[in-house]
Amino acid sequence: INAEYMGLIKEILGDKVEKVQLSDRIVSAPCVLVTGEYGWSANMERIMKAQALRDASTSSYMASKKTMEINPSHSIVKELKKKADEDKSDKTVKDLVWLLFDTSLLTSGFSLDDPSGYAERIHRMIKLGLSIDD
Repeated sequence: INAEYMGLIKEILGDKVEKVQLSDRIVSAPCVLVTGEYGWSANMERIMKAQALRDASTSSYMASKKTMEINPSHSIVKELKKKADEDKSDKTVKDLVWLLFDTSLLTSGFSLDDPSGYAERIHRMIKLGLSIDD
């Protein structure tokens, strides 16, 4: 796992994450999302999104800056790197990176920004797994 691979993940996710870095503290998950010391926690972000009179400018700069930590020894991460090395513009690679991000959001306690997009990606992966072509 190298800086180029982490740069590709950051490029795919854009401003959804502040940075992508390797982690030696993750045991079973392929990746996790962590927030900065001064940003909102997942729970605070959820509370602020629910506020009726919230100010859009406040939520943009206070919304937690997320760092994606990658487990370099996880099989999913290793295989995804192989696939990305073959073809960086592969739609499957992008889908898998977004799925990893979205599932990390959920397991870290955040809510999805685009639940329907998440569902579409899951359905595409299920079709791929079942070898269904549309």
